[in-house]
Amino acid sequence: MITAEDVKKRARALGADVVKIGNIERWDGAPPQMDPRQIMPEAKSIIGMLFRINRGSLRGIEEGTFFSNYSAMGYGAITYVYQPMVVITLTKDIEDVGYEAIPYGHQSEWRAINNDGSLRDRYSRPVTPDRPHPDVMVHLRMAAFLCGLGEIGYSKIFLSPQFGPRNRIGIVITDAPLEPDPIYEGPQLCDRCMACVRDCPAQAIPPDRTVKVTAAGHDLEWADIDLNACGPQFTGRVPTKEVLAEENQYIPPNGDTYYSRGFWTPFYHQPPLLYKQGSAICGGRGCIRACMIQLEARGVLENKFHDKFRRRKPWTVDWTTEDELGPGAKGYKGPGKGDFI
Repeated sequence: MITAEDVKKRARALGADVVKIGNIERWDGAPPQMDPRQIMPEAKSIIGMLFRINRGSLRGIEEGTFFSNYSAMGYGAITYVYQPMVVITLTKDIEDVGYEAIPYGHQSEWRAINNDGSLRDRYSRPVTPDRPHPDVMVHLRMAAFLCGLGEIGYSKIFLSPQFGPRNRIGIVITDAPLEPDPIYEGPQLCDRCMACVRDCPAQAIPPDRTVKVTAAGHDLEWADIDLNACGPQFTGRVPTKEVLAEENQYIPPNGDTYYSRGFWTPFYHQPPLLYKQGSAICGGRGCIRACMIQLEARGVLENKFHDKFRRRKPWTVDWTTEDELGPGAKGYKGPGKGDFI
């Protein structure tokens, strides 16, 4: 026998920051390609877990001096190392008492649907006519909502009362009958301040175009995100039809589309990957950092700090000018002999 409190206590001990449980009936009406019952037909409970993104992992991007830490420690390492260890170990504990449990993290690379919900062309086929195309992908932000962990903000980023937008989400699908938590009804976190819209470097969050869905009797609404803008510009690159010389290309061209550098990247070329997510150059400039700043200013988050996050004027890079401090430049002041090297 295992109880909901047993599961929560164990998950927190393993490293999850917040743990809530949703009963499977809350997924009634879910699209088959996103329904956890298509993965485990006898599922009774979904265990939702939040893993905080440390505010400090965003500090280097905020200051414009240390970009790799967010991609590594605030993104990739949580998603592909830390979180999987927690959910895998938790499922072992559940299976030790006789219930089946599926550890589920960020596995979207194998999903059968595109970001807009349409099926990927000639990717997979159902194994029988009555089943969806593999792989089914559980909508993690919706799962977190249905487990009672918080709400989905206007930018479609999941917001928790503890950390605001600073969350990664993991779930466990299980046939264990566990007492569910109520869906979040606490103080409204997203007040539609539109800071995310104003600060998104890709302008990918439209202020006047939304998506509306109903889940477990709750009406949800978020911005109709322009994923074709968010995807590339999240990494610091700006698509253009202008033919660029090789030295001005952020990454090599794709057909007749070239990529220049955005004002939110200091790098001449896209940096290498770190934990498969090494291109998170914008550091959630609108959807995470601007949102977090507003939520902290309102005092609605439980995770509080002695000092405000933004302490200096936000920086931008002017790529129309030359680097006056780099090697060969008049003002170059590189490390000298004996300077920690």
